Amino acid sequence: MVNLIWLFMIVAGFVVAAVQGRIELVTQAVFDGAKTGVTVCFGLISILVFWLGMMRIAEDAGLLERLSRMLYPIVRFLFPSVPANHPAVGYIMSNMSANILGLGNAATPMGIKAMQELQKLNPYKDAASPAMCTLLALNTSSITLIPTTLIAIRMNAASLNPAEIVGTTLFATAVSTAAAILVDRWYRRKAAPLPPLKG
Repeated sequence: MVNLIWLFMIVAGFVVAAVQGRIELVTQAVFDGAKTGVTVCFGLISILVFWLGMMRIAEDAGLLERLSRMLYPIVRFLFPSVPANHPAVGYIMSNMSANILGLGNAATPMGIKAMQELQKLNPYKDAASPAMCTLLALNTSSITLIPTTLIAIRMNAASLNPAEIVGTTLFATAVSTAAAILVDRWYRRKAAPLPPLKG
């Protein structure tokens, strides 16, 4: 659906520009957009490389392992159906750790691996399990201590204090995470049980 909306906007822009005889504006906008995109990407890459390097240092120093140990009781509470020694638990903790540190790009591969492992535990292969829904809710709303991507965008926009959003981001993501957990629990209670598997 989103692709259709974007297609409509692009086609409508071309049609309106052609009807008004201003097609050169479309060409100029395409080149300006491409130039801006490349400029923003270079700025984001530098910040992300820095924070990924910091995360590697934190990993080598054992910080991520300690953070994962701190998250373990929370993971066991949120994912009671996942066996304690299952690989999915490790991927979930890595995903949550990366999200907490604001490294969404580093969290994505761990989230995908966690989903793949949770799917192995899922008896209904054509429907998401409660654990999969919980992981999706947490990954989408994750509490964030350091919003690295937003700080990078603000630096590219020449913000005088790009890191001033840390406090408000922490508060907003804490609220969103709490809301996601509450809604997830509410839907778990309200969801109709799936039919028994045919043996």
